[in-house]
Amino acid sequence: MQINDYIRLTATDMLARLARREVSATTLADCALRRIEQVDDRLNAFCHIDERATRDAAAAADERYRSGQPMGRIDGLPVAVKDAFDMIGWPTRDGSKLTDSQAKTFDAPTVAACRRHGFVPAGKTTTPEFGWKAVTDSPLTGVTRNPWNTDMTCGGSSGGSAAAVAAGVTPVALGADTGGSIRIPASFCGAVGFKPSHGHAPTLPGSHHDKLTERGPITRTVQDAATLIDVITESDPSTPQHGGDESRSDRAMAGDIRGLRIAYSPALGFDVDVDPQIAAALEHCADLLASHGARVVRTDPPIHPDTGSLRDSYHQLFFTETAVMARNWSAAQIETLDAPLQPMVERYLQASAADYLAADSERVALMQRMSDFHRDYDLVLCPTAPILPFEAGREVPADWPHERWTSWAVFAWPWNMSGQPAITVPCGFGDGERPIGAQFVGARHADHLVMRAGRVLQQTHPLTDRAPRLG
Repeated sequence: MQINDYIRLTATDMLARLARREVSATTLADCALRRIEQVDDRLNAFCHIDERATRDAAAAADERYRSGQPMGRIDGLPVAVKDAFDMIGWPTRDGSKLTDSQAKTFDAPTVAACRRHGFVPAGKTTTPEFGWKAVTDSPLTGVTRNPWNTDMTCGGSSGGSAAAVAAGVTPVALGADTGGSIRIPASFCGAVGFKPSHGHAPTLPGSHHDKLTERGPITRTVQDAATLIDVITESDPSTPQHGGDESRSDRAMAGDIRGLRIAYSPALGFDVDVDPQIAAALEHCADLLASHGARVVRTDPPIHPDTGSLRDSYHQLFFTETAVMARNWSAAQIETLDAPLQPMVERYLQASAADYLAADSERVALMQRMSDFHRDYDLVLCPTAPILPFEAGREVPADWPHERWTSWAVFAWPWNMSGQPAITVPCGFGDGERPIGAQFVGARHADHLVMRAGRVLQQTHPLTDRAPRLG
């Protein structure tokens, strides 16, 4: 198979060809590895490659197909895996010099689910140190770049995964989202990124940032995202922190959006400047949805009357849990951290239980406000980010008035606090081939409506025929 043919295939295409025996898993794995060789010197999306493990997994899938016993929904499909997930036989470095290169002896629940369904791991992808920010660079792996414009950031923290999908290395990738970490890089890279409702994807008790984080896919199409969600939200009795299967793709892929009540909110009521190109793209999306029968009303959800207070609460939850990892580190070890992360860790190591619980009360109050709001509205439509991708290697744009990423990711992290499902779908491009994403947010456990709206928008406003000019 020629690489130019491979990179045009969606996961749905690949799985259909595998089932018909028109292509082998070994061929697909070979294409993924060749594509990494072609483009990753310009992107730096992958931090660990194990060609033997990839080829062995593909050969095993081919044998299952030959015997007429494919193992599951994604048997033989090449998948990129964020280097925050443990995976048998692979190291987990998490973008940090404080981690070791020893191979893991167990799979994270998300990886275990993919393995039960026959995936082929193509490699592990880059992340900022411990996933702490919404761009992807780290002291360990350096800067990861955007396939559409390599001068620009790919977003983060699942930036390597998003870059891999956008560059055509794999049709799907695994990510984790604590404050936009799936949706922001997917948006910046012109991909689809889905964060399910909190608790839908199995996780281990005591997992890092458990109150805020969800695991999900980055893909080229909503259909492919639905397939991956079916896999990773599969019930797993070994992981009790798992609650519900409303994200099942049969509900998401069926039906239309006629009569759905959509709250169109250009800035979520926040005092933030939205790039005019993004505002125009979202306005067009709202018009398209209305033309398909949705009841689109321009209104803002009750995020918070005081944006600063909510952001402070998010910082308290996010950085306190980040700092917990450092409680037994020496001063010398802390000095090896990403420079802007060091003072945050030192500050939040001093946080009190009362501070943390007060922030958590804000989180619960937001959940209740949004639950009340969704009695009147099925979905929220808003930008995924107020800004276009900016210079790689920076936490914020050069002309941005604030120093922390949370100030420009303000359309993303509130939904981690409220635990709601959210999807970003490509909806246009700004200057310099910089992608724009539209975001749908639903009530908790209404994942199927979020994905349905994303599917309708993508079918109505398809951009999947466009690809970065990487060669």
